[in-house]
Amino acid sequence: MTSPLISINNASLIEGPIILPTQRVNDDVRITSSHSHTRGQLIGTRSGLLSIESLNKKWVVPITHAIWIPPTIEHSLSSHGSFSGWSLYVRESSCNCLPNIPCVLKISNLLYELINRTMTWDINAFDSRQERLSEVLLDEVTTLQKMNLGISMPTDPILLKLAQSFLENLDDDRKIKDWAYEGNMSSRTLTRKFTLETGFSFNEWKIRIRLLKALELLATGKQVKSIALELGYMNVSAFIATFKKVFGQTPKDYMK
Repeated sequence: MTSPLISINNASLIEGPIILPTQRVNDDVRITSSHSHTRGQLIGTRSGLLSIESLNKKWVVPITHAIWIPPTIEHSLSSHGSFSGWSLYVRESSCNCLPNIPCVLKISNLLYELINRTMTWDINAFDSRQERLSEVLLDEVTTLQKMNLGISMPTDPILLKLAQSFLENLDDDRKIKDWAYEGNMSSRTLTRKFTLETGFSFNEWKIRIRLLKALELLATGKQVKSIALELGYMNVSAFIATFKKVFGQTPKDYMK
């Protein structure tokens, strides 16, 4: 486990500044085990990619986005490659207007500039001007577009076993009937149960998992063709088409 971005006491500070900003530049790979704190946390990366796990769900966060973690929510974090990023710890009493569940947000140009400004603050000399800017920043967060960059894991033991089996072999191209046979159920039952637990059919869930892994691999600089083959796609065109259908952009454009 790597050292906290700020002290545990500050992360759970009830009073004090609305926002406690911090950043790390050219840090080592960052792995933080499951924890929680009283303050909410908005976290993003300036290079590479972050993976966040919380509430039985996993999110992947590229450099153009941030993830919001509400107060007291258990979460863990890992970076793909060295971590250069930022984090804003928001006073619990100022979180009422923000989402009450973790979510990925697309950063606006205004928010990015406000974040950069907070990094120049002396948190031991917080003044009224900084308080006003903090309120503007939080107002801007409420306007950001929520992005579907998360995926839930099933809790049913049989479904979870199937999901974990796929996670261990993302190039597994077995048909739905083969997975259903392994789970001792019909294809229709597998699809119905998986949809109820995760919001996606098993086939849709597998596509999402592959694409989230693709984001991780893209962040390491891996070529699109290599990623497509590693994830079990027969050709690059099929991978790019699927990626664009889900994210609205090609892999190359998405990582700009």
